Amino acid sequence: MPYVDRIYRRWPESELHTFQVRVGESDLWISAERPLADEAERALRSVRAELEAYLERDPDFAASLKPRTPLVGAPPVVQDMADAARLCDVGPMAAVAGAVAERVGKALLSETEQVMVENGGDIYIYTLQPRVAAVFAGKSPLSGRVGIHLRRIAQSVGLCTSSGTVGPSLSFGSADAAVVLADSTPLADAAATALANRVHEPSDIQPALETLETIPGVLGGLVIVGEHMGAWGEVELERIEAG
Repeated sequence: MPYVDRIYRRWPESELHTFQVRVGESDLWISAERPLADEAERALRSVRAELEAYLERDPDFAASLKPRTPLVGAPPVVQDMADAARLCDVGPMAAVAGAVAERVGKALLSETEQVMVENGGDIYIYTLQPRVAAVFAGKSPLSGRVGIHLRRIAQSVGLCTSSGTVGPSLSFGSADAAVVLADSTPLADAAATALANRVHEPSDIQPALETLETIPGVLGGLVIVGEHMGAWGEVELERIEAG
C-alpha cells in the first residue's frame, strides 16, 4: 500500500500528552494525561497477537466483504468486529482499526482518566471535557475547515472516518469523508465504511445519512463530497478558521 501522509495529526492541540506507537501495520496517535507509550505498546501487541492468531485459524474472516460469524472461542476483539459488521452489513475487517483503537484505549484507562487513540482516522475517545475534532477530507475545500463538537463526557465513544478518495482502505464510494459517531469504535468504523460505500455524488449524501438511523448505537454522521456536505444526528458542526 502507498504511504499516505497523515497531515491531520498536525492539527490537534490540547492539554494532553500526545505520543505515537507503532507495531507492524498499526500506527497509533494517542493523547493521554501522561506519557504512556510503553503501556500502549504492550496493549497493542496483545490485541494484535490475539487477532493475528485468530486470522490464522479463520482466514475467510479477513477476506469476507459480508458479515461473518466468528469461530467458537474467538477473542473479544474479533467478536467486536463481527458484531459491528453484522449491524452495518459489511465485512468484519471494516471494523478492525476501530476495534484495535478501542481495545488499546480501554486498556489505558487504568492509567489515565482521559484518552484518545487515533488509528488511521478512526478514534476511540474517553474525555472529561468537550472537544472539537477537525475533519480531514482530502482535496475538498472543506477539509480542515469543519469541526465536530464532541460533548459526550465520561463515556466511551468512537469517531471514525472512511473515504473513497483518501487513503488505502477499500471503499466502493466517492466521498471525500464519511464520518460516524457511535457508542463503540468498531461500530463507528463499520458504519463509516457502509456510509462511504453509498455515496457516489452529492445527491447521495442525504439518503446515505438516513440509513444510519436504522443502526442501533450510531449517534450521528457527516458526509463531505467536494464542496457539498450533509450531517445527521449528534453531529454538531463548527467552522474552523484557516491558521
